Amino acid sequence: MMQFVFWASFLLLFYIYFGYPLAVKTVAALNPRPVKKTGDYQPKVSILIAAYNEANDIESTLRNKLELDYPNDKLEILVVSDESEDGTDEIVENIAKEAACDVRLFRQVPRQGKTAGLNLLKEHATGEILAFSDANSQWDTNALKLLVSNFNDPEVGYVTGKMVYVNSDGSLVGDGCSAYMKYENWLRDQETEVGSVVGVDGGIDAMRTALYQPLRADQLPDFVQPLKVVEQGYRVVYEPEALLKEEALSDGSSEFSMRVRVSLRALWALKDMKHLMNPARNLLFAWQMISHKLLRYGAFIPMLTLAYAALYLAPVKGFYALAALGYLAFLILAWSGHKKESSGETLSAVYSIPYYFVLLNLASLQAFVAFLKGEKKVVWNPRKG
Repeated sequence: MMQFVFWASFLLLFYIYFGYPLAVKTVAALNPRPVKKTGDYQPKVSILIAAYNEANDIESTLRNKLELDYPNDKLEILVVSDESEDGTDEIVENIAKEAACDVRLFRQVPRQGKTAGLNLLKEHATGEILAFSDANSQWDTNALKLLVSNFNDPEVGYVTGKMVYVNSDGSLVGDGCSAYMKYENWLRDQETEVGSVVGVDGGIDAMRTALYQPLRADQLPDFVQPLKVVEQGYRVVYEPEALLKEEALSDGSSEFSMRVRVSLRALWALKDMKHLMNPARNLLFAWQMISHKLLRYGAFIPMLTLAYAALYLAPVKGFYALAALGYLAFLILAWSGHKKESSGETLSAVYSIPYYFVLLNLASLQAFVAFLKGEKKVVWNPRKG
Protein backbone atom coordinates (compact mmCIF):
# COMPACT_ATOMS: atom_id res chain seq x y z
CA MET A 1 0.00 0.00 0.00
CA MET A 2 2.72 2.48 0.97
CA GLN A 3 4.62 1.71 -2.25
CA PHE A 4 1.48 2.65 -4.17
CA VAL A 5 1.31 5.95 -2.24
CA PHE A 6 4.97 6.64 -3.08
CA TRP A 7 4.65 6.01 -6.81
CA ALA A 8 1.23 7.63 -7.16
CA SER A 9 2.57 10.78 -5.45
CA PHE A 10 5.73 10.79 -7.56
CA LEU A 11 3.87 10.30 -10.85
CA LEU A 12 1.32 13.00 -9.99
CA LEU A 13 4.09 15.51 -9.20
CA PHE A 14 5.88 14.54 -12.41
CA TYR A 15 2.67 15.08 -14.39
CA ILE A 16 1.96 18.48 -12.77
CA TYR A 17 5.39 19.96 -13.46
CA PHE A 18 6.63 18.02 -16.51
CA GLY A 19 3.95 15.78 -18.02
CA TYR A 20 1.34 18.49 -18.54
CA PRO A 21 3.76 21.01 -20.13
CA LEU A 22 5.08 18.33 -22.51
CA ALA A 23 1.53 17.26 -23.40
CA VAL A 24 0.53 20.87 -24.13
CA LYS A 25 3.61 21.32 -26.30
CA THR A 26 2.64 18.20 -28.24
CA VAL A 27 -0.92 19.43 -28.79
CA ALA A 28 0.38 22.85 -29.85
CA ALA A 29 2.74 21.24 -32.38
CA LEU A 30 0.01 19.03 -33.84
CA ASN A 31 -2.68 21.72 -34.07
CA PRO A 32 -1.22 25.25 -33.68
CA ARG A 33 -3.52 28.28 -33.52
CA PRO A 34 -1.37 31.35 -34.26
CA VAL A 35 -2.80 34.75 -33.32
CA LYS A 36 -3.60 36.99 -36.29
CA LYS A 37 -2.06 40.17 -34.88
CA THR A 38 -0.98 43.38 -36.56
CA GLY A 39 0.55 46.64 -35.32
CA ASP A 40 -1.80 48.62 -37.56
CA TYR A 41 -4.75 47.84 -35.28
CA GLN A 42 -5.05 50.80 -32.88
CA PRO A 43 -8.52 51.21 -31.31
CA LYS A 44 -9.25 53.55 -28.42
CA VAL A 45 -7.88 52.20 -25.15
CA SER A 46 -8.85 52.94 -21.55
CA ILE A 47 -6.08 52.19 -19.05
CA LEU A 48 -7.58 51.37 -15.63
CA ILE A 49 -5.53 51.80 -12.44
CA ALA A 50 -6.72 51.02 -8.91
CA ALA A 51 -4.73 52.76 -6.17
CA TYR A 52 -4.68 52.77 -2.39
CA ASN A 53 -2.13 55.05 -0.71
CA GLU A 54 0.23 54.98 -3.70
CA ALA A 55 1.71 58.49 -3.32
CA ASN A 56 5.23 57.06 -3.66
CA ASP A 57 4.57 55.44 -7.03
CA ILE A 58 1.49 56.87 -8.72
CA GLU A 59 3.24 59.82 -10.38
CA SER A 60 5.92 57.70 -12.03
CA THR A 61 3.29 55.16 -13.06
CA LEU A 62 1.10 57.81 -14.71
CA ARG A 63 4.05 59.45 -16.45
CA ASN A 64 5.08 56.01 -17.68
CA LYS A 65 1.63 55.53 -19.24
CA LEU A 66 1.68 59.02 -20.75
CA GLU A 67 4.96 58.17 -22.50
CA LEU A 68 3.58 55.04 -24.19
CA ASP A 69 3.95 54.78 -27.94
CA TYR A 70 0.23 55.10 -28.64
CA PRO A 71 -1.86 57.94 -30.15
CA ASN A 72 -2.96 60.37 -27.43
CA ASP A 73 -6.36 60.84 -29.06
CA LYS A 74 -6.96 57.11 -28.70
CA LEU A 75 -5.92 56.84 -25.07
CA GLU A 76 -7.48 57.65 -21.71
CA ILE A 77 -6.26 56.84 -18.20
CA LEU A 78 -8.77 56.28 -15.41
CA VAL A 79 -7.61 56.04 -11.79
CA VAL A 80 -9.74 54.94 -8.86
CA SER A 81 -8.48 55.96 -5.43
CA ASP A 82 -9.77 53.47 -2.87
CA GLU A 83 -10.16 56.02 -0.07
CA SER A 84 -6.47 56.91 -0.19
CA GLU A 85 -5.25 59.16 2.62
CA ASP A 86 -1.66 59.95 1.62
CA GLY A 87 -2.04 62.51 -1.15
CA THR A 88 -2.50 60.05 -4.00
CA ASP A 89 -5.59 61.93 -5.23
CA GLU A 90 -3.83 65.29 -5.41
CA ILE A 91 -0.95 63.82 -7.39
CA VAL A 92 -3.32 62.32 -9.96
CA GLU A 93 -5.28 65.57 -10.28
CA ASN A 94 -2.10 67.61 -10.81
CA ILE A 95 -0.87 65.29 -13.55
CA ALA A 96 -4.30 65.34 -15.20
CA LYS A 97 -4.05 69.12 -15.65
CA GLU A 98 -0.98 68.85 -17.88
CA ALA A 99 -1.49 65.45 -19.51
CA ALA A 100 -1.62 65.15 -23.30
CA CYS A 101 -4.45 62.61 -23.08
CA ASP A 102 -7.52 62.36 -20.86
CA VAL A 103 -6.63 61.45 -17.25
CA ARG A 104 -9.52 61.14 -14.79
CA LEU A 105 -9.68 60.41 -11.08
CA PHE A 106 -12.54 58.63 -9.30
CA ARG A 107 -12.70 58.25 -5.53
CA GLN A 108 -14.16 55.11 -3.97
CA VAL A 109 -15.58 55.64 -0.49
CA PRO A 110 -15.79 53.62 1.67
CA ARG A 111 -12.80 51.45 0.81
CA GLN A 112 -13.96 48.38 -1.12
CA GLY A 113 -10.87 46.93 -2.80
CA LYS A 114 -9.38 46.66 -6.27
CA THR A 115 -12.13 44.61 -7.90
CA ALA A 116 -14.90 47.01 -6.90
CA GLY A 117 -12.71 49.88 -8.09
CA LEU A 118 -12.27 48.31 -11.53
CA ASN A 119 -16.02 47.75 -11.77
CA LEU A 120 -16.48 51.48 -11.10
CA LEU A 121 -13.92 52.54 -13.69
CA LYS A 122 -15.37 50.30 -16.38
CA GLU A 123 -18.65 52.23 -16.20
CA HIS A 124 -16.79 55.42 -17.15
CA ALA A 125 -14.44 53.95 -19.76
CA THR A 126 -15.01 54.90 -23.40
CA GLY A 127 -12.33 52.73 -25.04
CA GLU A 128 -12.97 49.61 -27.09
CA ILE A 129 -10.16 47.98 -25.13
CA LEU A 130 -9.59 48.03 -21.38
CA ALA A 131 -5.97 47.79 -20.23
CA PHE A 132 -5.14 47.03 -16.59
CA SER A 133 -2.11 48.41 -14.78
CA ASP A 134 -1.13 48.23 -11.14
CA ALA A 135 -0.40 51.52 -9.42
CA ASN A 136 3.34 50.74 -9.36
CA SER A 137 3.64 49.13 -12.81
CA GLN A 138 6.20 50.38 -15.32
CA TRP A 139 5.50 49.32 -18.91
CA ASP A 140 7.87 49.33 -21.84
CA THR A 141 7.14 52.17 -24.25
CA ASN A 142 5.74 49.85 -26.91
CA ALA A 143 3.92 47.50 -24.49
CA LEU A 144 0.40 48.81 -25.09
CA LYS A 145 0.78 48.76 -28.87
CA LEU A 146 1.96 45.16 -28.68
CA LEU A 147 -0.87 44.10 -26.38
CA VAL A 148 -3.51 45.71 -28.57
CA SER A 149 -2.13 44.25 -31.81
CA ASN A 150 -3.49 40.86 -30.73
CA PHE A 151 -7.07 42.13 -30.81
CA ASN A 152 -6.86 42.31 -34.59
CA ASP A 153 -7.76 38.62 -34.27
CA PRO A 154 -11.54 38.53 -33.67
CA GLU A 155 -11.18 35.33 -31.63
CA VAL A 156 -8.97 37.04 -29.02
CA GLY A 157 -10.75 38.52 -26.03
CA TYR A 158 -7.97 38.94 -23.46
CA VAL A 159 -4.20 39.49 -23.70
CA THR A 160 -1.57 39.30 -20.97
CA GLY A 161 2.00 40.59 -21.14
CA LYS A 162 5.26 39.49 -19.56
CA MET A 163 6.53 40.63 -16.17
CA VAL A 164 10.27 41.03 -15.63
CA TYR A 165 12.01 41.92 -12.38
CA VAL A 166 14.25 44.97 -12.15
CA ASN A 167 16.57 46.50 -9.57
CA SER A 168 15.71 49.82 -7.93
CA ASP A 169 17.64 51.61 -10.68
CA GLY A 170 15.49 50.00 -13.37
CA SER A 171 18.09 47.51 -14.61
CA LEU A 172 17.05 43.90 -15.12
CA VAL A 173 17.66 41.39 -12.34
CA GLY A 174 19.77 38.94 -14.35
CA ASP A 175 17.71 38.50 -17.51
CA GLY A 176 14.63 39.70 -15.64
CA CYS A 177 13.08 36.30 -15.03
CA SER A 178 13.58 33.67 -12.37
CA ALA A 179 13.83 30.04 -13.44
CA TYR A 180 10.22 29.58 -12.35
CA MET A 181 9.07 32.57 -14.42
CA LYS A 182 10.90 31.24 -17.46
CA TYR A 183 9.08 27.94 -16.99
CA GLU A 184 5.71 29.66 -16.62
CA ASN A 185 6.30 31.93 -19.62
CA TRP A 186 7.32 28.99 -21.79
CA LEU A 187 4.12 27.22 -20.72
CA ARG A 188 2.06 30.31 -21.59
CA ASP A 189 3.61 30.28 -25.06
CA GLN A 190 2.51 26.67 -25.53
CA GLU A 191 -0.99 27.29 -24.15
CA THR A 192 -1.41 30.27 -26.48
CA GLU A 193 -0.61 27.99 -29.42
CA VAL A 194 -3.24 25.55 -28.14
CA GLY A 195 -5.90 28.24 -27.77
CA SER A 196 -5.91 30.00 -24.40
CA VAL A 197 -3.61 30.47 -21.43
CA VAL A 198 -5.06 29.51 -18.07
CA GLY A 199 -3.36 32.07 -15.83
CA VAL A 200 -2.09 35.65 -16.11
CA ASP A 201 0.20 37.71 -13.88
CA GLY A 202 -1.86 40.89 -13.79
CA GLY A 203 -0.37 44.37 -14.00
CA ILE A 204 -0.12 44.32 -17.81
CA ASP A 205 -3.33 42.91 -19.26
CA ALA A 206 -5.97 44.05 -21.73
CA MET A 207 -9.41 42.86 -22.80
CA ARG A 208 -12.31 43.83 -25.03
CA THR A 209 -14.57 46.23 -23.12
CA ALA A 210 -17.67 44.44 -24.41
CA LEU A 211 -16.55 41.23 -22.66
CA TYR A 212 -15.97 42.77 -19.23
CA GLN A 213 -18.27 41.34 -16.57
CA PRO A 214 -18.60 43.02 -13.16
CA LEU A 215 -17.16 40.85 -10.40
CA ARG A 216 -17.84 40.54 -6.70
CA ALA A 217 -15.48 42.55 -4.51
CA ASP A 218 -13.88 39.35 -3.16
CA GLN A 219 -13.11 37.91 -6.60
CA LEU A 220 -9.60 38.11 -8.08
CA PRO A 221 -9.90 40.03 -11.38
CA ASP A 222 -6.55 38.76 -12.71
CA PHE A 223 -7.87 35.21 -12.44
CA VAL A 224 -11.64 35.37 -12.85
CA GLN A 225 -11.93 37.94 -15.66
CA PRO A 226 -9.85 35.89 -18.14
CA LEU A 227 -11.95 32.83 -17.28
CA LYS A 228 -15.09 34.86 -17.94
CA VAL A 229 -13.66 35.67 -21.37
CA VAL A 230 -13.10 31.97 -22.12
CA GLU A 231 -16.62 31.29 -20.85
CA GLN A 232 -17.90 33.66 -23.55
CA GLY A 233 -16.07 31.73 -26.26
CA TYR A 234 -12.99 33.95 -26.77
CA ARG A 235 -9.28 33.26 -26.45
CA VAL A 236 -6.90 34.47 -23.72
CA VAL A 237 -3.39 34.83 -25.17
CA TYR A 238 0.13 35.70 -24.04
CA GLU A 239 2.16 38.53 -25.62
CA PRO A 240 5.81 37.97 -24.55
CA GLU A 241 7.06 41.23 -26.11
CA ALA A 242 4.79 43.45 -23.98
CA LEU A 243 6.95 43.95 -20.89
CA LEU A 244 6.02 45.02 -17.37
CA LYS A 245 9.00 46.00 -15.25
CA GLU A 246 8.42 45.43 -11.57
CA GLU A 247 10.87 45.86 -8.72
CA ALA A 248 11.77 42.53 -7.21
CA LEU A 249 10.50 41.87 -3.71
CA SER A 250 13.34 42.35 -1.27
CA ASP A 251 12.96 39.17 0.74
CA GLY A 252 11.33 35.76 0.82
CA SER A 253 8.82 36.66 3.51
CA SER A 254 7.40 39.40 1.30
CA GLU A 255 7.18 36.99 -1.64
CA PHE A 256 5.58 34.37 0.59
CA SER A 257 2.93 36.74 1.94
CA MET A 258 2.06 37.89 -1.58
CA ARG A 259 1.83 34.29 -2.82
CA VAL A 260 -0.48 33.31 0.05
CA ARG A 261 -2.84 36.18 -0.80
CA VAL A 262 -2.84 35.35 -4.50
CA SER A 263 -3.25 31.62 -3.88
CA LEU A 264 -6.17 32.15 -1.50
CA ARG A 265 -8.07 34.33 -3.97
CA ALA A 266 -7.23 31.90 -6.78
CA LEU A 267 -8.74 29.02 -4.80
CA TRP A 268 -11.97 30.97 -4.40
CA ALA A 269 -11.85 31.76 -8.12
CA LEU A 270 -11.51 28.07 -8.95
CA LYS A 271 -14.55 27.39 -6.80
CA ASP A 272 -16.55 30.14 -8.53
CA MET A 273 -15.55 28.99 -12.02
CA LYS A 274 -15.55 25.24 -11.38
CA HIS A 275 -18.01 24.69 -14.25
CA LEU A 276 -15.12 25.41 -16.66
CA MET A 277 -13.43 22.26 -15.34
CA ASN A 278 -16.31 20.17 -16.70
CA PRO A 279 -14.89 18.18 -19.66
CA ALA A 280 -18.33 18.00 -21.23
CA ARG A 281 -18.30 21.78 -21.65
CA ASN A 282 -14.85 22.23 -23.21
CA LEU A 283 -12.59 19.19 -22.97
CA LEU A 284 -9.35 20.97 -23.89
CA PHE A 285 -9.71 23.94 -21.56
CA ALA A 286 -11.07 21.80 -18.71
CA TRP A 287 -7.93 19.65 -18.97
CA GLN A 288 -5.75 22.77 -18.98
CA MET A 289 -7.50 24.33 -16.00
CA ILE A 290 -7.40 21.16 -13.91
CA SER A 291 -3.77 20.45 -14.75
CA HIS A 292 -2.29 23.96 -14.65
CA LYS A 293 -4.30 25.42 -11.77
CA LEU A 294 -6.24 22.93 -9.64
CA LEU A 295 -3.49 20.33 -9.46
CA ARG A 296 -0.74 22.96 -9.24
CA TYR A 297 -2.35 24.63 -6.21
CA GLY A 298 -2.80 21.22 -4.63
CA ALA A 299 0.73 19.96 -5.36
CA PHE A 300 1.67 20.27 -1.69
CA ILE A 301 -0.49 17.17 -1.00
CA PRO A 302 1.53 14.69 -3.12
CA MET A 303 4.70 16.43 -1.87
CA LEU A 304 3.73 15.55 1.70
CA THR A 305 2.55 12.01 0.91
CA LEU A 306 5.71 11.34 -1.12
CA ALA A 307 7.89 12.43 1.80
CA TYR A 308 5.91 10.31 4.27
CA ALA A 309 5.98 7.24 2.03
CA ALA A 310 9.73 7.59 1.36
CA LEU A 311 10.50 7.81 5.07
CA TYR A 312 8.19 4.89 5.85
CA LEU A 313 9.77 2.69 3.16
CA ALA A 314 13.39 3.76 3.74
CA PRO A 315 14.19 0.88 6.15
CA VAL A 316 12.61 -1.64 3.76
CA LYS A 317 14.57 -1.06 0.55
CA GLY A 318 17.64 0.92 -0.39
CA PHE A 319 15.91 2.71 -3.28
CA TYR A 320 13.43 4.36 -0.95
CA ALA A 321 16.23 5.31 1.44
CA LEU A 322 17.96 7.09 -1.47
CA ALA A 323 14.65 8.77 -2.36
CA ALA A 324 14.28 10.00 1.22
CA LEU A 325 17.86 11.31 1.21
CA GLY A 326 17.25 13.03 -2.14
CA TYR A 327 14.12 14.66 -0.76
CA LEU A 328 16.05 15.82 2.31
CA ALA A 329 18.83 17.23 0.13
CA PHE A 330 16.24 19.15 -1.90
CA LEU A 331 14.81 20.69 1.29
CA ILE A 332 18.31 21.56 2.52
CA LEU A 333 19.01 23.38 -0.76
CA ALA A 334 15.70 25.22 -0.40
CA TRP A 335 16.56 26.28 3.17
CA SER A 336 20.06 27.31 2.06
CA GLY A 337 18.47 29.40 -0.69
CA HIS A 338 16.31 31.12 1.90
CA LYS A 339 19.30 31.89 4.10
CA LYS A 340 21.42 33.13 1.19
CA GLU A 341 18.63 35.40 -0.05
CA SER A 342 18.12 36.76 3.48
CA SER A 343 21.78 37.72 3.56
CA GLY A 344 21.48 39.54 0.24
CA GLU A 345 23.20 36.99 -1.98
CA THR A 346 22.13 36.38 -5.58
CA LEU A 347 20.87 32.82 -5.91
CA SER A 348 22.04 30.37 -8.54
CA ALA A 349 19.53 27.94 -10.02
CA VAL A 350 20.86 25.23 -7.68
CA TYR A 351 19.35 27.12 -4.77
CA SER A 352 16.63 29.26 -6.37
CA ILE A 353 14.66 26.39 -7.95
CA PRO A 354 14.28 24.32 -4.73
CA TYR A 355 13.71 27.48 -2.67
CA TYR A 356 11.02 28.92 -4.91
CA PHE A 357 9.38 25.51 -5.39
CA VAL A 358 9.07 24.98 -1.64
CA LEU A 359 7.99 28.60 -1.04
CA LEU A 360 5.16 28.34 -3.57
CA ASN A 361 3.88 25.07 -2.17
CA LEU A 362 4.03 26.26 1.44
CA ALA A 363 2.08 29.34 0.36
CA SER A 364 -0.50 27.09 -1.32
CA LEU A 365 -0.76 25.01 1.85
CA GLN A 366 -1.35 28.06 4.04
CA ALA A 367 -3.85 29.46 1.53
CA PHE A 368 -5.69 26.11 1.45
CA VAL A 369 -6.03 26.14 5.24
CA ALA A 370 -7.39 29.71 5.09
CA PHE A 371 -9.75 28.65 2.27
CA LEU A 372 -11.15 25.81 4.41
CA LYS A 373 -11.73 28.35 7.20
CA GLY A 374 -13.71 30.53 4.79
CA GLU A 375 -11.25 33.45 4.83
CA LYS A 376 -11.29 35.94 1.96
CA LYS A 377 -9.10 38.89 0.94
CA VAL A 378 -10.88 41.93 -0.50
CA VAL A 379 -8.78 45.03 0.22
CA TRP A 380 -5.05 45.31 -0.34
CA ASN A 381 -1.99 47.34 0.59
CA PRO A 382 0.67 48.62 -1.82
CA ARG A 383 3.05 45.81 -2.88
CA LYS A 384 6.16 46.92 -1.05
CA GLY A 385 7.22 43.67 0.51
